[in-house]
Parts: sequence; C-alpha cells; structure tokens
Amino acid sequence: MPSAESTQASVHEPAPVRPTQEDEVATAGSELIGGPLGRRALLGTSWWTPVRVVALVAIGMFALGLVQKAPCYHGAWFFGASSQYTKACYSDIPHLYQGRGFADGLVPYFDRLPGDMPYLEYPVLTGLFMEVAAWLTPSSGTIQYQEQWYWMVNAGMLMVCAAVIVVCVARTHARRPWDALLVALAPAFVLTATINWDLLAVSLTAAAMLMWSRRRSLASGVLLGLATAAKLYPVLLLGPLFLLCWRAGKWRDFGRALTGAVIAWLVVNLPVMAFATDGWWQFYKFSRERGVDFGSFWLIWSQNTSNPPSVAFVNTAATLLVLLCALGIAVLTLSAPRRPRFAQLAFLIVAVFILTNKVYSPQYVLWLVPLAALARPRWRDFLIWQACEVVYFLGIWMYLAYTTSGDAHKGLPTDGYHGAIAVHLLGTLYLCVVVVRDILVPEKDVVRRAGVDDPSGGVLDGAEDAFTLGTRLSSPYPAARTGAPKAGWGDRSGAVPRDDAP
Repeated sequence: MPSAESTQASVHEPAPVRPTQEDEVATAGSELIGGPLGRRALLGTSWWTPVRVVALVAIGMFALGLVQKAPCYHGAWFFGASSQYTKACYSDIPHLYQGRGFADGLVPYFDRLPGDMPYLEYPVLTGLFMEVAAWLTPSSGTIQYQEQWYWMVNAGMLMVCAAVIVVCVARTHARRPWDALLVALAPAFVLTATINWDLLAVSLTAAAMLMWSRRRSLASGVLLGLATAAKLYPVLLLGPLFLLCWRAGKWRDFGRALTGAVIAWLVVNLPVMAFATDGWWQFYKFSRERGVDFGSFWLIWSQNTSNPPSVAFVNTAATLLVLLCALGIAVLTLSAPRRPRFAQLAFLIVAVFILTNKVYSPQYVLWLVPLAALARPRWRDFLIWQACEVVYFLGIWMYLAYTTSGDAHKGLPTDGYHGAIAVHLLGTLYLCVVVVRDILVPEKDVVRRAGVDDPSGGVLDGAEDAFTLGTRLSSPYPAARTGAPKAGWGDRSGAVPRDDAP
C-alpha cells in the first residue's frame, strides 16, 4: 500500500513524460529500436536510467562525429586546402596548434605570435582549455603527428563536455529526462562538435541552467560567469533572468546570480588583464574589427552590392538590432498571459544574437541545441531546424571548396551558398516563431501540458506575478518542491518507473 506522503506527492507532481506517448515523431522513430516503451519495462528500476542512457547515446554519437572527421585526420588537414572542404571534415583545432604558437610552447596572451594575429583571439578560459590540451600533446615527432594528437586530445576533452551537456539537460527538466535525446541525436551537434572549442562554454551554460532549476542561484551565476569567460554569448542569459525575476519579484535570487557571474568572470580574467593586457584585449579587439564573414545575412548583402557596408556600420546596426529584439523580448516577457519559461527566453535571446551577428560559424549551432531542447521539446520542429542546419553545414564547406579549388570550381558557387545561408536563417526563425507562439498561447507549450509551470525556472517555478504590463495573474501551477534531487549520476528521480497497474 502506498504511504500517505507518496499519495500526496503524486497529486502535486506530474508523472515522468514518455515522449513516445506524446510525440508522434518520437513514436514512429522508436520503431527502429523495438517500438514505444512498454508498460512492464524495467527501465528506471535498473541501472539503465534515462540519464545514463542519454549520456551513452551522446558519447556514441560523438564517436560517430569523430569517424566523420577521419578523412581529414588521415591527411586532408595537411595535404591540399580544398579536400578538407569537399570531405566536409574541417576543424580549426589542428590548424591552430601551430598557428597560435602551441607547437612552439608559447604562452597564450603573454607571448606575442609571429603571424598576422599578434595574440590568441579567444576568451581566457577557452585559451586555458587549449593550453591544457597542448600540455597533454606529445612534443616529439612530425608536426603532422603532433597536430593529430592535439586534435584527439581536444576531442577527448570535448566529449566530456558533450556528456555534461546531455546530463544537465536531462536533469534540468527532471520529469522530462528523455528530452536530452534531442541533444544527443542532433545531427548538427554531431557534425560540429569538434570544429572548435564551443562545447566548453555550452557545457558550463547547461550546468548553470541546471543549478538555477535547483534553486542554487549563486552557483548558477558562478557557472554562467565561467561560461562567459569561455565564450561571450552566455552573458546574454542574464537578460532573461532579469526580466523573469522582475515579473516574479525575485530580486534577491537575481542579485545572487549576477554577483556570482561577475565574481567568477573576474577571477578568471583579472590575472590576465593585469599581466597581459594586450593579449587579453585581443579577443574583444578582433570581435570589433572583424569584417562581415561567413553565414550572416550581412554577407549576402555585401556580396550583392557594389557598395558593401563598412565594419563600423555593421557593428552599430547589429548592436541596434539585438537591442531592438531584446526590447521586444522584454515586452513579451512582461505582457505574456503566463510568465515565459526561462529556457524559452534563453533560446530566443541567443537566437537573436546569432541571426543578427556579422558572422555565423557552423559550430555556433551548438549554442542553441540544448536551449532548443528545453524550450521546444518537440521532435518535428527540432528536426526541421536541424535539417536546415545540416544544409548550411554542407553549404559552407562546398562554398569554401569552390573558392579554394582554383579553375576547377569544385563545390558550391556564391549564389548557392547564399541559398544555404537563407535556409539556416529561415530554420532558426521558424523555431523562434514556434517558441513565441508557445509563450503567447501557453496551452500549446508541450512542457506545461503536464500541469507544471517552469521546470527550469528554479525559484520562478510556480511563483506569482509581482509585476506585469497587463493584468496581474496568480500562477495556476503548484510550486516546485524545494528539496529537489541532486544532479548525480545515480539519482533516479528522472527515471521512468514501471507501470504494472492494470
């Protein structure tokens, strides 16, 4: 017989969600592995918890991504510029081992580089990540051998980041652990994971969102500050937190998160700022002075006019566009029928930054994948967007093959590449529109259909409104439990229990 406490908890806590029961695409896809989860499945009462399953799937898919890079590993990175593009296996990692002085033992930010780039153009925590990988790389053998080792060491470290990401996504919405499969199986995630070092910042951001969902606002802020020390985009998440805490009147929690973020960022950056000022400033200088580059709508404009916009104009215009869109998100947040979920606003603000930026490198999709899985865990919409990103992934490499193959013109001409950019832009806009619709019509939000408010919202989950631009509304959802389970590997709170009832 169940206890009174368990009976009461079951009234207030929705049952774990099985995607094969609510998502027709997931149901159809499950036929590849034997069909939807059965009523007497042992999953959740054995070692095979959902978190462990998605982590192993992510590692397996990451390994497939390494196999996809094999043609370059075995020669295309080193012999002929165009072959690494025609085989779609390019990576910055081996090229920058020598190009940024790691092969010569130069210290990032402190030692000046001999080439056109005077210092390493990455944020400090990413530079440390790159340096640690260089320490683990053998210094003997040919430069090709060292570059292969450097890429492999980085790939191992990035695989840990990928596992952290899917575990954090699975734990953030504790009743929807299977949504992390969206991340683990995302084609663009697999294809771009080892192009650059973005997974470090993505993993720290995912961990920050997990801590916020567990009502650990200071820890969340610290992780967000570390993520910003690895890549600039995570700082944008403070905007949604500010708006949501304003609407809910949770100023103390926002203050803790902001304080943690500032302190963590300063702890990482201040030593380099003080003793290698020019090297520290290189990332920000490069970001400001960089011209219009691959993947942006600015490039389409620049390549289709005799009077392309200047870098100064694009910098100003892109900043104004981000601010204008941020203002729209603020109005949406404060006037929506129900307070938007944190993950929804996080996805929107990062997507705005990507859509308006003067460059879109193919690995930038990694920033959005975990946020999309939390904001709109619907396989159809997610796969439509991913298909668009795969088109762009292939498009940029075929375009680079076209521009580097000389008179042979192997690959995709300029007009075709512009089409690939448009597909990427439209796919991301499509997902933004769907998320905004979910905010305006909460009944269409698949997360809230289960009777919850904001599983990733932490103190915001179930909180009443303190300020809105319209009528003040009380939350119709029960407040989340304060004693949330720890985000450990052995915790089975997100597991799907057996259903042996008739």
